[in-house]
Amino acid sequence: MTQNPVIIAGGGIGGLATALTLQQIGVPCVVYEAVREMRPLGVGINLQPNAVRELYDLGLGPAEMDRVGLPAKEWALVGLNGHDIYSEPRGKDAGYNWPQYAVHRGLFHMLLHDTFVSRAGREAVKLGARVTGYEQNANGVTAKIEHADGSASEAKGALLIGADGIHSAIRAQMHPDQPPIHWGGALMWRGVTMAKPIRTGSSFIGLGTHRHRMVIYPISHPDPRTGLAMINWIAEITLDPTAGWQQTGWFRQAEIEDFIHHFDGWTYDWLDVPALLRGAEVAYENPMIDRDPVSTWRDGPVALMGDAAHAMYPTGSNGASQAIVDARTLGACMIEHGATVRALAAYDEKLCGPISQVILRNRGAGPFGLLNMVDERCGGVFDNIDDVISAKERADFMAGYKAAAGFAIETLNKAPRTIAEGATAESPQPV
Repeated sequence: MTQNPVIIAGGGIGGLATALTLQQIGVPCVVYEAVREMRPLGVGINLQPNAVRELYDLGLGPAEMDRVGLPAKEWALVGLNGHDIYSEPRGKDAGYNWPQYAVHRGLFHMLLHDTFVSRAGREAVKLGARVTGYEQNANGVTAKIEHADGSASEAKGALLIGADGIHSAIRAQMHPDQPPIHWGGALMWRGVTMAKPIRTGSSFIGLGTHRHRMVIYPISHPDPRTGLAMINWIAEITLDPTAGWQQTGWFRQAEIEDFIHHFDGWTYDWLDVPALLRGAEVAYENPMIDRDPVSTWRDGPVALMGDAAHAMYPTGSNGASQAIVDARTLGACMIEHGATVRALAAYDEKLCGPISQVILRNRGAGPFGLLNMVDERCGGVFDNIDDVISAKERADFMAGYKAAAGFAIETLNKAPRTIAEGATAESPQPV
């Protein structure tokens, strides 16, 4: 094994999933994270069965995952008049060998962090330290680091993994001519409200049209005394993007009154959207953004992963899931090739092209594309959805997305483990 560790730039979900994977397979690594203190920030995200399988293989099973979220039972699209367009079971209820989890992003992030620190030691995570660039050298790579106290330093590593998000400094150096962040016009407000779960009790609901919609799902088990759960919601409208994003910054706290008027009248016998929005203690505004795909995620001993590699619209609930799959795929390549440039090349060849296509598919609304089709045909209002779009057309559309995103049921269930139990980068995978 190489003397220098693998340097991971960024201690978010992707970076920590990579760190846990490398620790599992015996590759020394150190995580550099810009924040001074890890805190449970963010609202809800979904983790698809392909990612949950990898988490289980990392030793984060149902007991751990139920502390930060709950298994999803249903995925549903609903028209403007409250009638179903499409619904299907999710996770084990759909036939997967693993559940889909809806989790509180911050709590899940802390679970990854605390698990890695408990296994690798507190010195394996350097807080208040941002990787700002790199230089290749004869033995690997030198990372340039800026510290929160204003000082600067360098760290030598065998490899550098850029897990530093959509604003990645590693990606900017690797692709200096990349276009700016892409905004297609969608503006989102996010929040969490304590309320009673609806439908199955653990349903992911997309309501409205592709230009004007709500996404709603619980991210905690109900309190046994009150029956209330944390309900994550995203309120979204589409604006004209031709002038570009005019706000300063990409994320800010917002007042409910700033946007609730967009959802006046969204009251049904099973859901009161204005009441749900007003029930949140705080809301956050951010545009739906991504980056154009790049031709490669690798530059010699440096590789990108997670949002640094493939920041995508959250329309398919697979951004965090793909970051976890990235980490595990990278680990599998290191088992085959060691912690070497060859491993990064194999990882890049396996994922860059296919996942770049998912970025573009999500930009076209991903699985919410069904809302586009219904809106084009009837304005989102109908009595019988079969008169608008056939059941077969709806099912075929969803099957195509699942296959592209890597969580088609039969394919995933039959696939061998990404990293065989007991495999390390110093020995071949067990057969």
